[in-house]
Amino acid sequence: MTKYEIQHKDLMGRIGKLRTAHGYIETPTILPVINPNLVTIEAAEMKKYGAEMLITNAYIIYRKPDLREEALAKGVHSLLGTEIPIMTDSGSYQLYEYRDVEVSNREILEFQQRIGSDVCVPLDIPTPPYVKHKRAKEDLEVTLSRLREARSLMPANGQDNMLAGVVQGSTFTDLRADSARQAAELEFDLYAIGGVVPLLESHGFARLVDLIVASKQNLPLNAPVHLFGAGHPMLFSLAVALGCDLFDSAAYAIFAKDKRYLTSDGTKKLEKLRVLPCSCPVCSTYSVAELKANTDLLAAHNLWVTFEEMRMVKQSIAEGCLWELCERRCRAYPSLVDALKRMTNHSAVIERYDVATKRPFFYLSEYSAHRPEVLRYANLLDRFQLSGSVLITTKEEREEEVYDHIYLVKPPFGPYPVELKESYPVGQSEIPVDIDDVAKTVALQNVLKLLELNSEKAEFVFQYDGSWDGHPLLEKIGKYAEVRRNVSAQELVVS
Repeated sequence: MTKYEIQHKDLMGRIGKLRTAHGYIETPTILPVINPNLVTIEAAEMKKYGAEMLITNAYIIYRKPDLREEALAKGVHSLLGTEIPIMTDSGSYQLYEYRDVEVSNREILEFQQRIGSDVCVPLDIPTPPYVKHKRAKEDLEVTLSRLREARSLMPANGQDNMLAGVVQGSTFTDLRADSARQAAELEFDLYAIGGVVPLLESHGFARLVDLIVASKQNLPLNAPVHLFGAGHPMLFSLAVALGCDLFDSAAYAIFAKDKRYLTSDGTKKLEKLRVLPCSCPVCSTYSVAELKANTDLLAAHNLWVTFEEMRMVKQSIAEGCLWELCERRCRAYPSLVDALKRMTNHSAVIERYDVATKRPFFYLSEYSAHRPEVLRYANLLDRFQLSGSVLITTKEEREEEVYDHIYLVKPPFGPYPVELKESYPVGQSEIPVDIDDVAKTVALQNVLKLLELNSEKAEFVFQYDGSWDGHPLLEKIGKYAEVRRNVSAQELVVS
């Protein structure tokens, strides 16, 4: 029986159902971090916020004798006081912070099994960003050897404890791709992209996009992908659009301790808030002053808004409008705009995962011109095999001349047969009246492609209105078509 069933898809994101020993969870979702030493919100209360799964640190439990004895005697679920699924981390974060841990890979894996973890994680090596390639490769070899050891200790035979294969490689996409390929060959139950917390902390979101895509392309489609440490709601739509399914973070508690208030498009300092711009149970009950005085209340708000955003992401996948949500969220923060731009560099990869039809296309900005739907349409232009006389026009007006074919131009898609004016995607797209130059450029590139594909058998006339004046591609189009500029009624009156 498969452990992961995909129910909806959009871009590289998906809604899926993951079977664990303690029940099913629906992805994408976030796993709140529970620190057994420092509890801000009890594990038993997490379900009311929307948590379907938790994560805790097996190494912290292992090192503290009283916690270790209770976990071994009663299990990690009893220790935390909940029966929802629990993933346990191995201590890799402590290894990154303190350079050493007092446990071996074998010991911490066996401990995770014995305490009844639903998802166990090997003790991987989280290499910092921007180190030399040699250092990153050496660390990766250690991680891969530990993954192989983990797989030998926990063979893929349907046991209750699932095993995560961790992808490392610092900021080198070649190492990330190789790490993902080798992990996939070992056939883990799920996969985790690790070592990215420093990038998140420094807002290196554009580089993060490259690392996720390099990893995702080499991982199997029938298993969820976990992005370690990505807990800020403003990042969810982007990461899900790139194929991440599970997230974890203690951000809700860490930010509350620093008096920072999470929102879906950034972080606000509590001291600067005049009102609480949220309607969660905390913000609709308490005042700014009360949140300033109570860290637990602020942590509760941060958790509410975190799960609210994840529900928004899920709904966007179901409706087929994840790109629109992603674009809105990314344009709220400069470094996320860089990430959105970087994501358009991977449109060809995303297009391979994206569904063929969805809800109407909304053009929100120049980044929408590089959406997978536009690329897919451009790739299908060779299906139009034309002969005779062809009119390609930017204005839908009645023509006195008779043509064998009439194509309308709609940015950013470009030319489409007038017979398909109501069809998806071009006919079911909403664009602004004043379209930007990026959309026009993509549209004219597709006009040029159609002309080149059919130049031997068809004669073309290209008509455009004054809003396209001066575009450099008009000269290239003139090599394949008779170019005519339409004069508007307003221009005639002025003249």
